[in-house]
Amino acid sequence: MDDGLIRNIGIMAHIDAGKTTTTERILFYSGENHRIGEVDDGEAFMDFLEQEQDRGITISSAATTCFWDNHMINIIDTPGHVDFTAEVERSLRVLDGAVAVICGVSGVEPQTETVWRQADTYKVPRIIFVNKMDRMGADFYQVIADLEAKFKIKTLPLFLPVGAESAFTGIVDLIANEMITFEETDWGSSMQRQRVPESMQALREKWYENIIDALAIYSDEITELYFSGEKIPHSLIFKTLRRCTIERTLIPLFVGAALKNIGVQPLLDGIVRYLPSPLEIPPMKGISVKNSQEVDVKHDPNGPPLALIFKITHDREAGPLSFIRVYSGAIKKGSAIFNINKKKRERVNRLFRMHANRTEPIDHLSSGDIGVVVGFKVAQTGDTIGSEGVQILLEEMHFPEPVISVAIEPKSLSEQDKLKAALKILMQEDPTFSWRENVDTGQLIISGMGELHLDVLKTRLIKEMKVEARVGNPQVTYRESILTEVSHTEQFSKILAGKENTAGVTLTVRPLPTGSGVKFISKISAKELPGELMEAIERGIDNSRRSGIKYGYEAIDIEATLDAVKYSELFSTPFAFEAASTLCFENACREANPILLEPIMKIDIIVPNQYVGEVIGGLTARGGIVNSIESRATAEHILAKAPLAQLFGYSTDLRSSTQGRGTFTMEFSHFAQKNKN
Repeated sequence: MDDGLIRNIGIMAHIDAGKTTTTERILFYSGENHRIGEVDDGEAFMDFLEQEQDRGITISSAATTCFWDNHMINIIDTPGHVDFTAEVERSLRVLDGAVAVICGVSGVEPQTETVWRQADTYKVPRIIFVNKMDRMGADFYQVIADLEAKFKIKTLPLFLPVGAESAFTGIVDLIANEMITFEETDWGSSMQRQRVPESMQALREKWYENIIDALAIYSDEITELYFSGEKIPHSLIFKTLRRCTIERTLIPLFVGAALKNIGVQPLLDGIVRYLPSPLEIPPMKGISVKNSQEVDVKHDPNGPPLALIFKITHDREAGPLSFIRVYSGAIKKGSAIFNINKKKRERVNRLFRMHANRTEPIDHLSSGDIGVVVGFKVAQTGDTIGSEGVQILLEEMHFPEPVISVAIEPKSLSEQDKLKAALKILMQEDPTFSWRENVDTGQLIISGMGELHLDVLKTRLIKEMKVEARVGNPQVTYRESILTEVSHTEQFSKILAGKENTAGVTLTVRPLPTGSGVKFISKISAKELPGELMEAIERGIDNSRRSGIKYGYEAIDIEATLDAVKYSELFSTPFAFEAASTLCFENACREANPILLEPIMKIDIIVPNQYVGEVIGGLTARGGIVNSIESRATAEHILAKAPLAQLFGYSTDLRSSTQGRGTFTMEFSHFAQKNKN
C-alpha cells in the first residue's frame, strides 16, 4: 500500500472516558468487526484479556488494523489507568497521530493530563473526540473551555452537538453547513444529512467564523478570499487544517456519543483527513553504533531495514509475539534480521497483521507499517532490529521506576521453576515489572507501578499462566543513596584453578541530586587499561549498586569516579577487576553516610466541595502535603504529594470519607530521604 495512505494512530484518554467503546465503533463502521461488542457487557472486541472483560478497563494496548476511505489505519487502544502508563508510553513512541477521547461530562481529568503530557513529549499530532454527550451533565462548551485552560492549546470545533444529555440527537457539520443524524435501527451505519435547523443557524455561523479566523492566520489564500467576500473551498480549509494539525498549532475537535452510535464516522473521516501519514512525520532520531553520533532515520522504503520492538506478548502456541514499527526498508518473512541491542541474529519465522485477538498472515512489512513478528528468541521491549551492516539504535524508551513490591512463593516446590519461567515472560512483556530473589530469605519479590498493576499481574500468573502461588501483602520498594563524598581503595588477589587473579581499584563516590541515577567517570585513559578490564570495572559497580549498600535496595543518585588502578599484564583479569570494583564501591558507600530513600507519589484527587476539609485532613494524617486546590463547577481538584508507604488502603478511606463520591489517581514523583520516625 502507498505509504501516504497509512495512518498509525492511538486512542488515548482517562479511564472510563469511553475510548474502548469508540474503538469498537470504529472497527464496526470500517467493516473490521461484524458486530458491536460492549464494554458494559464484557464483550468488547479490543479487550480480549479475561481480566479486561472482568474489570471493564483496558490493560494491554491491543493493536488492530482497519480500512476507511481506501486508507489503512493501524490503531493502538491504550490503557487509561495510571498504573499502566508504560503501555501508553510504548504506544505513543511508535505512533504518528492520536485521538484524545474526552468525557463530555467530566472534561479534562487527571489521567488525561498525564497522557497529554506524554504525547507532547513525543510530539504526537492530535485530534479530540468529545464523547458521552448523551450523559447527564454533558456540556460541550464547558469541555472546550476546560481543554484550552488546562492544556494552553487552541482547539477548533468542526462539529457542534444538536441537543445534550437525553436530547442529544445528532451533530452539525460546521464546514459543510449540514446537520447529520444517525439511524438507530442499523446501529448508526446510515447517516442522514439535512439543513441545519433555524434555531442553530446563528450558532453555526459564529463557530464557522471561528474556524476561518483561526485558519486565516496560517493561510494567506484563506485571508484574501475572506476579505474579497468569495467562497472559501472546502478543499483549502481541509488542506490548511491538516498542515496545522501536523504542526500541532491547532487541534480539530469532534463530538458525539460512541455508545449511542453518534459521530464516529465523521471522526474516521477526520483521522484520514487531518492526521499524518508516515511520510509526513519528522525523521526518527537514532544513535549510530559505529561512532555514537546522532543520526536521522528517514522514511525510506528502499533503505536498510530498521524497526523498533515496542511491545511483546506471549502466545501459548507461538511463543513471544514481537510488535514492531518499521521506520526504514522492509522486514520479510523467512529472512534473518540483526538485533542491534543484543548483538544477535534472529529469524523472522512468520509475520502477522493483528486484528485485536485475530491474526492475518502477511509476507512483509514496509517502512511506516506496524505488525507482529513470530520467532524472536532474545528480543525485549525497546530493542532495535535492522541490518548488521548499518547499525543504528533508535532512541530508548524511558519507563518509570517500579515502586511497590510483594513477596510471591509457589504452593509446592514442583511449581518453583514454572513460577520463575512465568515471571521471566511477564518481565519480557512489561518493562515496569521486575522480580528478584532475596538472597537471605530465598523469597521471590515482584515489583510494579501500583496496587492495581501488581494485582493484574498476580491474577494473570494464577489464572492465565496456571501457576499455583501465594502472594503476600504489598511492600514499598525503597532505594539507597549516600550523603557524603568518600574515596576508597580495594585490592583483590585470589588463586583460581592454579592461576593468580589480581587487581587494585581506587574509587571516589559522591552524592548526586535527586533523579540523577548512577554515573561512572574514569580518570584512567584507554592506553593505561585495556577496554575489557574497564568494562569489568563498570560491571562490578553496576552489580554492587543493584544489590544495595546497607539494606539490600538498589542504590541511586551516586557518582563513582575511577581515580586509580593497579594493573598487572600477567595476573590482572576481568574477573579480578569486576570483584575489586564491586567490593570497592560497596565499602566506599558504606563509609559515605548511607541513607534510605522512599518513593513519594503525586496524587490527583477530585472530590465534591463539601468534603475538601475532611480529605485534606486525611492526607495530612498520612504525611501528605497539598500543593494546590483547583475549583471546578461541582468539585475540587486537589494536587498533593505523599509517601507511598502511607497510602496503602487510601482508596477505601477516600470512598468512606466522601460517601463514595471522591476519586483519585497517583503516580510516582521522586525518591526522598525516609524520615526515621
